Amino acid sequence: MAQKLLEVRKLTTGFVTEKGLLKATDRISIAVDKGQTVCLVGESGSGKSVTSLAIMRLIDYAGGMILEGEIDFHGEDLAAKNQEQMREIRGNRIAMIFQDPMSSLNPVFTVGEQIAESLQLHQNKSAAEAMKSAVELLKLVGIPAPEIRAKQYPHELSGGMCQRVVIAIALACNPELLIADEPTTALDVTVQAQILDLLRKLQAELGMSILLITHDMGVAAEIADRIAVMYAGAIVEEGTVEEIFDHPSHPYTVGLLQSIPGFEGGRGGELYTIKGTIPPIGQLPSGCRFHPRCPQAMEVCRQQEPPDFMISSDHRTACWLFEDRPADADKKDGVRQA
Repeated sequence: MAQKLLEVRKLTTGFVTEKGLLKATDRISIAVDKGQTVCLVGESGSGKSVTSLAIMRLIDYAGGMILEGEIDFHGEDLAAKNQEQMREIRGNRIAMIFQDPMSSLNPVFTVGEQIAESLQLHQNKSAAEAMKSAVELLKLVGIPAPEIRAKQYPHELSGGMCQRVVIAIALACNPELLIADEPTTALDVTVQAQILDLLRKLQAELGMSILLITHDMGVAAEIADRIAVMYAGAIVEEGTVEEIFDHPSHPYTVGLLQSIPGFEGGRGGELYTIKGTIPPIGQLPSGCRFHPRCPQAMEVCRQQEPPDFMISSDHRTACWLFEDRPADADKKDGVRQA
């Protein structure tokens, strides 16, 4: 039986604004087992990055707060810890790769110094020992001539190399959990594939778990064991990668899959798009938050927010279409294609 490393239960976050307290995520529940890769997918504005910041307790520095819920990491509730306690965990047992590698690196320090910093802080290494380890980490993430690169500044490296440096910083203390927030967004397709291969290789070598955040279903298909689909601050569907791609249940998930070029076979046709946009924070519609954009919306969808329905033991969805459907019923077609 798989052992849970991280379990987030009913996590709700919010931000204080001129209009008052606004919820950013609502009752998020997700688990990551040891050695597992879980992907959070959804459009920009779905709440994926806010969820990751809440897990790291970095949301506290962004004007946000955890309103309720638990973040169970190895039996410890991170939501109940103060920032001094979190500094012992952050960058040490849990590490994060941020979206933009260039903005994540300090331009006035060499990349070797930036890798060495966490080693000196969390592992009490001397400056010389930390720099030696930094060079080894640069080699581990596939950067050629690491002794030379360690002495260079971020602006002297390509975007792909900077992303590898950011990964090296995250891996410096051999974390148990790596949170990767859109780690391939700013990279071209070739470098993107290299970074994903690198993450898989390092996961196998180091035995760490990965929570990967992406809007790209193709990336999720390539690296994930499980996928959680987020929309407007809530998880609307979760399952194994096979369940999500072979038997998508929520109309939003179906729309995301249909928007992949060539998903229906063949190219050159008009690209499918989900009509409308994600509602602004604090302006959620009544009932199901997706119903204004849903091609299969019913009256109950407009009036009541759906609970989670179990499609199978590994697959749940928040959609009224599955209210009367028993778990493990025939899943041949999933939700009707829009």
